[in-house]
Amino acid sequence: MPKRSKKPADLNRLAAAIVDEATDNSLPIGDAKDPAAVALGRRGGKKGGPARAAKMSAEERSEAAKKAAEARWKR
Repeated sequence: MPKRSKKPADLNRLAAAIVDEATDNSLPIGDAKDPAAVALGRRGGKKGGPARAAKMSAEERSEAAKKAAEARWKR
């Protein structure tokens, strides 16, 4: 039996897949990211976390860590 490709259940995704296949686009629409924007966001994120932790008390950091761990284990 020949293998069949799975079609997306969402009609918009199906239409996008058909257009991508017809136009030979390798990246789906919306996946292209501006490298400069990515670098800027990463730079801000690397600063923000330690700055936030420095402002928190030990009890607040512990509570935030517990909440994060609970969220990870919930998945």
